[in-house]
Amino acid sequence: MSKLYIVPTPIGNLEDMTFRAIRILKEVDLILAEDTRTSGKLLKHFEIGTHMHSHHMHNEHKTVENLIARLQAGENIALISDAGTPAISDPGFLLTRACVENGITVECLPGATAFVPALVNSGLPNDKFVFEGFLPEKKGRQTRYLELAEEARTMILYVSPHKLVKTLVEFVTYFGEDRQICVSRELSKLHEENVRGTTREVLTHFEKTAPRGEIVVVVAGKPFVKEAKKSKFSKEDNKE
Repeated sequence: MSKLYIVPTPIGNLEDMTFRAIRILKEVDLILAEDTRTSGKLLKHFEIGTHMHSHHMHNEHKTVENLIARLQAGENIALISDAGTPAISDPGFLLTRACVENGITVECLPGATAFVPALVNSGLPNDKFVFEGFLPEKKGRQTRYLELAEEARTMILYVSPHKLVKTLVEFVTYFGEDRQICVSRELSKLHEENVRGTTREVLTHFEKTAPRGEIVVVVAGKPFVKEAKKSKFSKEDNKE
């Protein structure tokens, strides 16, 4: 029976590639890669000779029907992204949904993804959290911030390095200067860095030190403020 395999790939450190992922990529009939040039280096490193096709946000709507036909014909296909787990802020959802709708088995391997280590590294509450991915660029950005300002759970966002300082300024505006955050940079790589502190402290740090590399930001949820109990009696009642 044919199957679509969702295969995570390392977010930086090649040692994070699992034995199972390597085996699957060697055994399938086709590998769908977000960027065949980037994935080509990974496959060469692990001596994987399986044929690749491009599958990215600009062509996934056009290729899904053909891929479903190939799966229905008996082929096994693996989907990978440039780094991390496919469909997490990367292509993958459309094909996965089409497979489910057509009764084709989907198997997602466990593996690397950036937001989990960022959350754990942050030191912020992780019993409940919300993954926001990338915020809207323009339309809807302010509206989303106003909603997130009321979010009580820990929030995880992906931010590009050239927009980090601007985003941190927005954090100060919408979350206040004292909200605890952690900026994780280059996770699993040689120059991994986790900068923790208040929104103001972290903003000051990156205003002095230009951010580089892949970045995940973890933001504490809105603090719970317990309302003071109102007296059963008014001031007037206490007057003699």
